[in-house]
Amino acid sequence: MKYVVLDTNCVVQSISHRSRYRVVWDNFMCCGYLLCVSNEILNEYQEILERVTNTIVAKNIVEAIVNSPYTRFYSPHFKFNLVKSDYDDNKFVDCAIIANADYIVSEDAHFEILKTIPFPKVKVVGLDEFLTELLRVL
Repeated sequence: MKYVVLDTNCVVQSISHRSRYRVVWDNFMCCGYLLCVSNEILNEYQEILERVTNTIVAKNIVEAIVNSPYTRFYSPHFKFNLVKSDYDDNKFVDCAIIANADYIVSEDAHFEILKTIPFPKVKVVGLDEFLTELLRVL
């Protein structure tokens, strides 16, 4: 089973029932992959989801993640600081590294720098590529 770190923009895009990316959320909820998170990541999910939905919806989504048997929790103690253009994105990179995740799924261009860093190697894929992989497995 794949270990995956989802950037917040991907969580937001996958929760709507009308989204073409809803398969990403549904696959997480039914064992399509293991979601790797840290407390920092969960806090960002909560904050951004509250902005784009409301407090109750955000709380329910984060609780679903926390209570899912397909969630893996990590506590990065070392900051790799590989993303210089937006230091806030490093929480996802640090989690991916210590989780030995297969990849980060993101639509954020700040992660492009990771393609040029040979070590530690962190693969980044976009939502379309991840969706294609999920559909191929179904």
